[in-house]
Amino acid sequence: MTTVTPGTSAGSIADRLERLPNSRWHVRVRSLIGVVTFFEAFDQLLVSTALPVLTKQWHLTSGQATFAVTSGSVGMLAGAFAAGWLGDRIGRVRTVALGVAVTALASLALVFSPDLAFFAGLRFVQGIGIGGVVPVAATYISEIAKSRHRGRFVLLYELIFPAGLTSATLVASWVVPHWGWRAMFLIGAAPALVFAFLQRRVPESPRWLASRGRLSEAEQVISRIEQEVERATGRPLPDPDPAAAAEPTARGGLRDLFAGRYLRRTVVVAFLWFFGYFVNYGITAWLPTLYTKTFKLDLQTALDYNVVSNLAGLLGCLVVALVIDRVGRRPALVVGLAGAAVALLALAVSGTGSGGQVAVWASITSLFVYATNVSLYLYTPELYPTQSRALGASLGGVSNRLGVIVGPIVVGTIIGSGAGIATVFTVLGVVALAGALTALFAVETRGRTLEQLNS
Repeated sequence: MTTVTPGTSAGSIADRLERLPNSRWHVRVRSLIGVVTFFEAFDQLLVSTALPVLTKQWHLTSGQATFAVTSGSVGMLAGAFAAGWLGDRIGRVRTVALGVAVTALASLALVFSPDLAFFAGLRFVQGIGIGGVVPVAATYISEIAKSRHRGRFVLLYELIFPAGLTSATLVASWVVPHWGWRAMFLIGAAPALVFAFLQRRVPESPRWLASRGRLSEAEQVISRIEQEVERATGRPLPDPDPAAAAEPTARGGLRDLFAGRYLRRTVVVAFLWFFGYFVNYGITAWLPTLYTKTFKLDLQTALDYNVVSNLAGLLGCLVVALVIDRVGRRPALVVGLAGAAVALLALAVSGTGSGGQVAVWASITSLFVYATNVSLYLYTPELYPTQSRALGASLGGVSNRLGVIVGPIVVGTIIGSGAGIATVFTVLGVVALAGALTALFAVETRGRTLEQLNS
């Protein structure tokens, strides 16, 4: 039985985490969570890669195609909120593992979809798993990172998400023409293989354990982590700095997120998530279909153009990961959304003459908007105390999913009305500009511990 060291508290546990140098232990844990995140991203984008084929195979109208896209997004919205509540009560790792199981089993069942209704229902279930995993996983990674270079540490992990999106388009560009859309969902069931392994090899967040008053377990976990880091670095750990982490004062719970200083944080970050993902999925969900229906490109070319846009987005994520600890969170968010707005409005004015022109401007947009959205996975958990950090991050996920739902619906409505694709990109550009203006009100969090930001 592990005893609690005299003086052990939530603050001292945070102090001990803050003193840990980055090591193989951090890389291993980040990689294991990263595998999960990769496949969650992969599964999230499968409907976009399958949609051009489904539209022909099931003779879908624009409204039905929109329904196929948004059914999963509605599930993600529900999953994000439920997982935030679970993550603050049963733990970060158990919640992530549960979401992985739901995602993988639903993906396997989707292979056997006979019609749109069955497909949409299973995409809703799969969305619950995806929506639950991503914000809670981001919360966990933030809680094991130290304040110095936390931006780079977290965002290098978060690169795995756009890498999963990009991989989905790369794999789809070969698999869908040769093996059909069902094979993609079979590949998407792969996370089932890591379900049990995740719970055995990834320790629970010591910060979360301490915040729940489970100091004995927190002591056991942090001691084991310290031993592994010492073995990995080959030298003794530095002494903790008591000034690095103040004792948390918030009680935790939904009410705290809308009281005092947290009200502004919650409102601003909710709008940022909504605007960022409205733009992201307004484009992503419909680009392959626009290429094939509006510009009469063949399926292979449409999927290849989609790959280029996602690769550009991945590049944007890498750039912001390398600079965000120097420039700060707020400037990164402002520049990301403003850059997307400029690219989209330029596309609306002069870039819709051919599929190739759209691909170029859409890729520039992806570079900026992917960088913005990946930064929000770092930024949101920083804004809230440990007792309600997963819930706060998941509220961001709820706003994210509202954007994911509303963006494709608005774009689908514009396309269905015959207003023209220039109108589509004008609307998306205005939304991105609104996001850039909102980011001016964001609180800067660079270089401060999670406890200092929330004490």
